[in-house]
Amino acid sequence: MGRDGFSLPPRIAHFDLDSFFVAVERVRDPGLRGLPVLIGYDGPRGVVSTASYEARVFGCRSAQPMAVALRLCPQAVVVRPDHEAYMEVSGRFHALLREISPVVESAGIDEAYADLTGLGLAPDAARVAAEALRTRVRRELGIAVSVCIAGSKTTAKVGSDRAKPDGLIEVPVGGDAAFLAPLQIRDLPFVGPKFGEALARAGIRTIGQAAALDPKYLASRFGAGGEALADRARGIDHAPVRAGGREQKQISRESTFATDITDIAELRRVLQRHAERVGTDLRAHGKRARTVSLKLRWLDFTTLSRSRTLDRPFQATHVILETARELLDETVAAEGFHPVRLIGLGVTNLVDDAMQLGLGDLAPGGGTPEVLRDERLDHVLDDLRTRFGDHSVTRGL
Repeated sequence: MGRDGFSLPPRIAHFDLDSFFVAVERVRDPGLRGLPVLIGYDGPRGVVSTASYEARVFGCRSAQPMAVALRLCPQAVVVRPDHEAYMEVSGRFHALLREISPVVESAGIDEAYADLTGLGLAPDAARVAAEALRTRVRRELGIAVSVCIAGSKTTAKVGSDRAKPDGLIEVPVGGDAAFLAPLQIRDLPFVGPKFGEALARAGIRTIGQAAALDPKYLASRFGAGGEALADRARGIDHAPVRAGGREQKQISRESTFATDITDIAELRRVLQRHAERVGTDLRAHGKRARTVSLKLRWLDFTTLSRSRTLDRPFQATHVILETARELLDETVAAEGFHPVRLIGLGVTNLVDDAMQLGLGDLAPGGGTPEVLRDERLDHVLDDLRTRFGDHSVTRGL
């Protein structure tokens, strides 16, 4: 509500860090600026995680096989991703956002929504705040952020893509439908390839064409997708920005090998690294988990998933690793050992960090229970890795 008791029109912003992984690497190594850069793993199975704008000119793009990207742009510089560095910068970006609005919803490592409705009655209050945020991100993080301010999350998301690179678009109050109308139907976030093809067969290629149709026709022809389309095409999206963002459902790590692994001892070493990182992330988020999941992909692309739910929530690294190793041994015993091209480890069924000790946990003589000693040691190791690097110390497990 405004100061005079009337409702202010919604001003929803979507902030999107430009070519995020590349931008972080250029801050770390300024020599990469101006060069075509591909973030990912080189080799026959490598995939492009992010392509710089200079590389996109040659047809390189995310999710493209690295071998294809390098054929298109042989002069590109390939940089291996450093996810710990990206998470650290992402955390700083989200913290800056929360300084301009208490209602910030993370939409991923490099993007977030912010509700700027209540910033003031001045017609340009949202734009002023967004420009100030863009300036701070560039000054303090060294990277660019594009933003769109609109009346809904859907329009803001579409608009921030149009604002790239390093731009700001503000859709006038009440102008969402007009802004969306000339854009391609696939520009809507929820319209995937199959839905887009079905709409094209019906002669619907722009968002404006969809907006002009009877909502009942769209619902009868395309079901739930048609119902959503009827509103979104008109710029109608009542979904609020939720402070705190989406609740995290899992924490996981996986590795795809350039050469198939035929040594189970090597798989165990990889599992240990994954368990350490998953455990660190779990504790950093203030969560415990109930379920450990193992993912294996054989040479022939057969993919197996195994999971186990424990009696009570956990966050200790050794619990994650021991359970994962048991799942691996059981899978090999049942399926035989095959060359492995991918292995992943994750935890799910996350709950808040609280644990009730049972009688069996109490140490003799009233000492610290072993389960708590393990977790305290994990926290000490987490602190050391934060200060000295991810590979500075490891636990003998």
